[in-house]
Amino acid sequence: MAGRWSARRGRKVERATLTITALGVYEAFLNDRRVGKFVMAPGWTSYDTRLQVQTYDVTGLLGAENALRVRGGKGWYASPIPGWLKSADKTRRKNRQTALIAELLIRYEGGEAELIATGEDWQWVESPIRFSEIYDGETCDAGFVDDAPKPCALFDAPMDNLIPQEGEEVREMERVEAKRVFTTPAGDTVVDFGQEVTGYVEFRVDAHAGDRVRILHGEVLDRDGNFYNENYRSAKAEINYTCREGAQTWHPELTFFGFRYIKLDAFPGTPAPEQFTAIAVYSDMRQIGHVRTGHAGVNQLISNVFWGQKGNFLDVPTDCPQRDERLGWTGDAEVFVRAASLNYDVERFFLKWLKDMTADRFPDGSVGSVIPNVLPGDRPSAAWGDAATICPWTIWQTYGNIEVLENQYDTMAGWVDAITGMTTTPNLWTGGTHFADWLGLDAPSGSYKGSTREDFIASAFYAHSTSLVIRAGRLLGRDVSRYEALYDAIVLAFRATFTDYRTQTEHILAVRFGLAEDVQATADALAEMVVRDGTQLRTGFVGTPHILHVLSEYGHADLAWSLLLREQYPSWLYPVSKGATTIWEHWDGIMEDGGFWSADMNSFNHYAYGSVIDWIYEVAAGIRHDEAHPGFSRAIVAPTPDARLGWLEASIDTRNGRISSKWNYGAEGVRYEIDTPVPATLVIDGRATEVGPGSYTLWGRA
Repeated sequence: MAGRWSARRGRKVERATLTITALGVYEAFLNDRRVGKFVMAPGWTSYDTRLQVQTYDVTGLLGAENALRVRGGKGWYASPIPGWLKSADKTRRKNRQTALIAELLIRYEGGEAELIATGEDWQWVESPIRFSEIYDGETCDAGFVDDAPKPCALFDAPMDNLIPQEGEEVREMERVEAKRVFTTPAGDTVVDFGQEVTGYVEFRVDAHAGDRVRILHGEVLDRDGNFYNENYRSAKAEINYTCREGAQTWHPELTFFGFRYIKLDAFPGTPAPEQFTAIAVYSDMRQIGHVRTGHAGVNQLISNVFWGQKGNFLDVPTDCPQRDERLGWTGDAEVFVRAASLNYDVERFFLKWLKDMTADRFPDGSVGSVIPNVLPGDRPSAAWGDAATICPWTIWQTYGNIEVLENQYDTMAGWVDAITGMTTTPNLWTGGTHFADWLGLDAPSGSYKGSTREDFIASAFYAHSTSLVIRAGRLLGRDVSRYEALYDAIVLAFRATFTDYRTQTEHILAVRFGLAEDVQATADALAEMVVRDGTQLRTGFVGTPHILHVLSEYGHADLAWSLLLREQYPSWLYPVSKGATTIWEHWDGIMEDGGFWSADMNSFNHYAYGSVIDWIYEVAAGIRHDEAHPGFSRAIVAPTPDARLGWLEASIDTRNGRISSKWNYGAEGVRYEIDTPVPATLVIDGRATEVGPGSYTLWGRA
């Protein structure tokens, strides 16, 4: 789609802005120079109610004669999302008409202005991009030229859903050069980038017109060293490119992939590593957390956590970036939000996504499993829908900006009210259908759900979410007396109903949410169970994020460290031993014999279990916010060292400056170096010291 115009003779342009959005995704070029750096613009929102509009300063791109060209694609708006599901709603969305709206405002010196807007005087031609879609990839014919412009048709679309840009822009953030090109035992030519990324491949080739490039994407090799991507399920995830004559460089423009390896199914000449670059594409988040240790395996785990977040924070917090899914699962976001907020500045990212959560609530106030909601027949699940309360509360605690609670309080309270209205047992949450302790290692044969009772999990989160509504409401000056009475009733009912704890996760939630009558005894029982189970995890999505916190908080830090440092399956370091460069969906995505857990649901970039890094920040390094002083306006630094790690250094760039904590085992004991820009409580060997801003060196027992 294109528009042309001439600058007014003798008039100097003071400023020019392009305001634009699309139903689909777009990239704009003014005089063949790209406008802005936003990839996959305008991003993914609940389009029926919220469509972001971008405004770019294009003053420096104008000339005497000007041409604006905009290339559009289906994006999330009109792709068949989710891939595995067949539904009338999916068909409706897949068949939606893509469209564009834009205006160029030119202000001349002296106050005169000129407005050029999309309309029937604009023209369109077919693009060299012959096909582009989220799951299946992109097809480009570099030699294709449509030299017969046609007039654009007006499209009757609502305008009341247009909003200013709210989230971080998605951009090309990093470039990863290919490490090697090799031939597999099956005879395939494969390129290895050495790191799993989300984005696309840029390739350089000298070819003849009509030569073909066909590229398939994969995350891992099979046990024999062959290319493998059966776990992508129905997503084709391929590039098809027809060359023009001569040297050329190209990458996909309107889609993305998750991959470490690419298979060259067709490629002119003899490929070399220097011809391939993986471009990592994710939301423009500033890294604020840094961790290094004396343990190579833990350092790789930390790298995997960061890459997992980058790969899945592409405008919404997705579960995975590669297969026919890539959805904003609320459960994954809920378990990882604390870690996410310490790794990167994700305040703006979550403010936008949480507004889509509000827009996509069900009529009863409940929250579905994915946001934006492309599962209209979905029903709410405990721990997933509780993202409605946990995510805004966590963002408030990390960054100290009460705007997120102001925006989301009604959704927070509405979630609790919805549970109250749907339960079959007053003051508990029973009768629902839940994901439970998803992928729990104690799951019965043939089940994806752990053995923790669904009503136990649901009722525990019912209590926890109610407590967050109370705390948020008090801060906002709301009347929370009804929720205070409800919380007390939930705790009483919980203790009367669940008189025994049967799994690791049941112990964990009872302690973490303060529901056990004797939290110390329950934490001790958890520790005994972990040891009895072979000093290994038996937890899933619900229990895993909290287990190390519960153990270390109640006197079992050595055991928490043993779980972190365990290298055999199941453990955080087992995937590292198998060459992981991101966090896996399953502890044994690649099994000990080299086979795969399954092809049906086996992502190798699934960030949820990366939530362990918040324990590394908050307990191992000891950097914690004081809940009464959100945004780290006051800090607690209480490191928990372990000789098996040797040394650790961590820092967080808070809204009030960088807090850092270092410790190192030596012959004289443990040396601590702590820097704090705010008043803090330092806790070394159980002794607390109140200090002002400054740098401190202390010694502790080995």
